[in-house]
Amino acid sequence: MNSSTLPSHTDVVIVGGGQSGLSVSYYLKQRGISHVVIEKNDLVHTWGSQRWDTFCLVTPNWQCKLPGWPYAGNDPDGFMKKDEILAYLDGFVKHVNPPTCTGVSIKQLVLQAEGYALVTSAGTITAKQVVIASGAYHEPVIPRMAERLPAHIVQLHSEQYRHPDALPEGTVLVVGNGQSGSQIAEDLHLAGRKVVLAVGDAPRCARFYRGKDVVTWLAEMGYYDIPVHDHPLREGVRDNTNHYVTGRDGGRDIDLRRFAQEGMELYGLLKGLDKDTLQFAPNLNESLDQADGVYNRINASIDQYIATHGIDAPPPSVYEPVWQPSAERTELNLYEAGITSVIWCIGFRPDYSWVQAPVFTGNGTPVHQRGVTQQAGLYFVGLPWLHTWGSGRFSGVALDALYLAEQIEARLSGKSDVLPEDHLLPV
Repeated sequence: MNSSTLPSHTDVVIVGGGQSGLSVSYYLKQRGISHVVIEKNDLVHTWGSQRWDTFCLVTPNWQCKLPGWPYAGNDPDGFMKKDEILAYLDGFVKHVNPPTCTGVSIKQLVLQAEGYALVTSAGTITAKQVVIASGAYHEPVIPRMAERLPAHIVQLHSEQYRHPDALPEGTVLVVGNGQSGSQIAEDLHLAGRKVVLAVGDAPRCARFYRGKDVVTWLAEMGYYDIPVHDHPLREGVRDNTNHYVTGRDGGRDIDLRRFAQEGMELYGLLKGLDKDTLQFAPNLNESLDQADGVYNRINASIDQYIATHGIDAPPPSVYEPVWQPSAERTELNLYEAGITSVIWCIGFRPDYSWVQAPVFTGNGTPVHQRGVTQQAGLYFVGLPWLHTWGSGRFSGVALDALYLAEQIEARLSGKSDVLPEDHLLPV
């Protein structure tokens, strides 16, 4: 890795030193295009700084396909743990050996007559083209009601959670049941902590079904190759919450109903706080049913695929609820429940306020076609469903990065037209 003084000019600036930015650097280096990766922290820092101790991948290791750096371990169907992920990424950084400036934050990106100027904490750099690879998870979402919780209650966002013993004794309220929320709730539950989980609308899926990991079935079915413009929801799929499942202990389902059987307290959507009493929507049963419905529909699509192709597989099954709420509970007193800590697992919001370019929707998300914006020479990469399901993951970022590298190369050579969607060189 090269960490150097910020140059005054380069052909391409890549903002963000995660796996997406480094993947673009990999392909630009192949093409001999001058560029620099600017990262305000250390390269791939979020994997170490924003993950809890027992964190592991939720997709099988074989899906780790960073450019020139596929998974090479002896457990392709397993799920790398945090330290293994960090080792994998450290190897990728060394493999790419990108030209970088770390510890440098971007204050503003502005348009110039030819290209861009980026005002940074280390000075100003100009570039003909810019790739924004800083992701979409910038500002942790914490509701304003958090300000009214009693001062003795410890509050964390999911990115700050590390392990159960770091929290004070007492009940833990986990708000949100997406991938992070459900896995953190499980982590606390397995450690013997009393957990209250405020359930949202996250869907779930099976880990294994009819003899294979569900991810493997969906890959064989071509789901992960569907471009966003061919998805039934089109760009709307980018707003979907990820399905909750886990790779922990070799991989398994996360069944909130089973947790409830074992003592976890489930409530509906957290709606407010009245003095010392939390208020919840009466929608727990509906949320659990919807998540199970998605679970069964995914499995049914696998059943259809197996039948259509005459595949020999174990028999099908349908999930039946192992627990039902006896009634919808809409209130919970903080003191009576013994709640001493709250973990907010309701996501992040993007912050591109530093980008002074007309490429955003009214809610601040970039408008693009496979990462290419209408502003010549300005690109995004590493966003959820930038092009396919794998765009924000280890599985699909390589193809997105390659596509942008080809766009950049074409523009530098004077070919300003966007290349066809299917124009991709081998990874």
